[in-house]
Amino acid sequence: MSPDEAAEVFRRLRDHMPGRISGAKGPKDQPDAFRSVVSCILSAQSRDANTHLATTRLFALAETPDDMLALPEAEIAAAIKPCGLYNMKARNIRRLCEELISAHDRVVPDTREGLMSLPGVGRKCADIVMSFTFDADVIAVDTHVFRVANRTGLTEAKTADETARQLEAEAPDFARRDGHFWLIQFGKAICIARTPHCESCFLTDLCRWYADRRKYCLLRHSN
Repeated sequence: MSPDEAAEVFRRLRDHMPGRISGAKGPKDQPDAFRSVVSCILSAQSRDANTHLATTRLFALAETPDDMLALPEAEIAAAIKPCGLYNMKARNIRRLCEELISAHDRVVPDTREGLMSLPGVGRKCADIVMSFTFDADVIAVDTHVFRVANRTGLTEAKTADETARQLEAEAPDFARRDGHFWLIQFGKAICIARTPHCESCFLTDLCRWYADRRKYCLLRHSN
């Protein structure tokens, strides 16, 4: 997709989709940066309902790095078991707390580089925390954003990290603050995973996936 086409996609998304909500909390509605990061770690390969249950159980036991380190790793793992990969995640949470205490004076970094230096935090988690918790102008790539960006042709990437890099390099300046919110709402309302609502979509004339689908349908009906 050309830069002009990408800008037009974002202009239409801006006109049709809600933007950043005032006072938006961190990932999974956590009230502070530490719990946002931990919640983001727990959400990896986990359904929202399971992540919510795991975070509720964990934060009922501890809400700070010091309190978390006072828990045995096995107790953390037992609390977060609903979210899956609980042994690895429990280990990363303890390592995260140790790093925050020893290297960051218990303060969660507010930069991508700083966040990604923490155990268990990758590009996706870092960008989500930056956007929701620190109110940064960054297009975080979750499942919905990944699908929409690569389906429409805004990006051509096989991974969320590469999608994020392409969006960072190519998204117009006006889209950097609310672009994540426009894309995620569009992905939930119209460009859904299994059966996108192309009949009510305002991007069909620009969408690469729709163009390929339409071409296939025309060829099939002509044979």
